[in-house]
Amino acid sequence: MTVQPDDKLPKAPVTAPSRWLGAAVVAVLAIVFVGAAIGFVGFLSQLRGAEITPDRKADGIVVLTGGSSRVSDAMELLAAGYGKRLLISGVHPTNAASDISRSLPDNQSLLRCCVDLDRSAVNTRSNAAEARRWAYERGFKSLIVVTSNYHMPRAILELSHAMPDIALIPFAVVGDKWRDEPWWTSGATLRLLLSEYAKYVAAEVRVRLADAGLELMPELADQPAGSLAPRRPATAQAN
Repeated sequence: MTVQPDDKLPKAPVTAPSRWLGAAVVAVLAIVFVGAAIGFVGFLSQLRGAEITPDRKADGIVVLTGGSSRVSDAMELLAAGYGKRLLISGVHPTNAASDISRSLPDNQSLLRCCVDLDRSAVNTRSNAAEARRWAYERGFKSLIVVTSNYHMPRAILELSHAMPDIALIPFAVVGDKWRDEPWWTSGATLRLLLSEYAKYVAAEVRVRLADAGLELMPELADQPAGSLAPRRPATAQAN
């Protein structure tokens, strides 16, 4: 019996189900890609390109640390009377009030009387939990939220989910780099926006599932009150 070389062996015909499966996979990937692209464009449309002064005052101001000039802009709003008190959320545990004082030498009196520090928040979700605790303790019904423009959509999503009964007024901080060059010309800025968009989508999915009664990742601060010792934000006078 003659043995055929490998390249002479008859090839198995491609069945119709295999072709349909391949086409279905390509179609699903295309739909996901187009949906993600449309969502990214919608995300970008929410980002402000200039800082806009709030059109009304609020009971309190919350600034989420992590970006340049956020705290100084929040202090300016407090000095202008846009809120009664300011919560700086996400202060590093090793940072003392004196460190903030040195960075804001023109606001010493405000730091002593009207600023609270939250050192327990480690991400946007815990920022929202601590802001809720702070606002409820003081009976505040409205808050001005200060954070970077690219972070604002996710911040408002988390804060509104944590305290739907409190009015939120966004104040988006626009960095110098954002003003100086279009985002699409900077690889670093594009990567930042894509990363933030992915985090925003993940937060949106989690929040929608939680609204439907499916809390996949319960926040520590959302556990029953008896399981946690009450925590209060430190005032700027404390170390």
